[in-house]
Amino acid sequence: MFNIILLFSLDFDSTLFKMRKLILVFLLPFLAYACQSDPEAKKIVDQSIAAHGGDLFKTATIAFDFRDKHYEIFKSPERYRYVREFTDSIGKVRDVLDNDGFTRTVNGEKVEVTTKMANAYSNSVNSVAYFAFLPYGLNDEAVNKKYLGDTELEGASYHLVKATFSNYGGGEDHNDEFLYWINKENFRVDFFAYSYETDGGGVRFRKAVQTHEVSGLLLQDYENYKVEDKNTPLESVEELYKSGELELLSEIRLENIEVISSR
Repeated sequence: MFNIILLFSLDFDSTLFKMRKLILVFLLPFLAYACQSDPEAKKIVDQSIAAHGGDLFKTATIAFDFRDKHYEIFKSPERYRYVREFTDSIGKVRDVLDNDGFTRTVNGEKVEVTTKMANAYSNSVNSVAYFAFLPYGLNDEAVNKKYLGDTELEGASYHLVKATFSNYGGGEDHNDEFLYWINKENFRVDFFAYSYETDGGGVRFRKAVQTHEVSGLLLQDYENYKVEDKNTPLESVEELYKSGELELLSEIRLENIEVISSR
């Protein structure tokens, strides 16, 4: 509809015509995204984000320990700042990823890292932040959501929502796919699965095993299961889990969780 309005508003001024054609070209990626949105999926995700803390995610800085590393995570629609600190053989390392890029300091001194390593460190920090804050982030512009219907798992009823990412704004991992089991009663994310292509690719399934309620936010620990065949469609993972065919790979546990500031 927006395309049609633009076309019919053109006049006979050739300069104006060229300008409006240029505007239309720039708008096409956003129009394509809008056409892919699923109102039912967005409605369910909105309710899930609200159930996990809603707008509090936009103003809170969350600190926690995960696998011998300390994290401080802040993410609003306009700004983000992810901090990771740990000590190893080279000393006390502090990684910061924000809107301005990635920086690393060792024992308080900034060190230069190659682009390849900076990307690897950034992806690692970003991954922890993304999973810790679920389902916050599922309404980002690059996320395309689709409602797949309902299902039953471990005696509870769930909405099933699939998320993919647009090339425009989707980052290096825009080919990843996610599937979320959102509880029909409390709208919490009890299970999710995802496929990825980095490091050879694979498929994972996670089950929430503990919920931490801190200052109005819900953060969760998970059991992390491996799917043997990395080409397995996400829609098949539920049946594999029910039949006991998934391998427990690790546990995702957040410790010493604290809301350290509000903005």
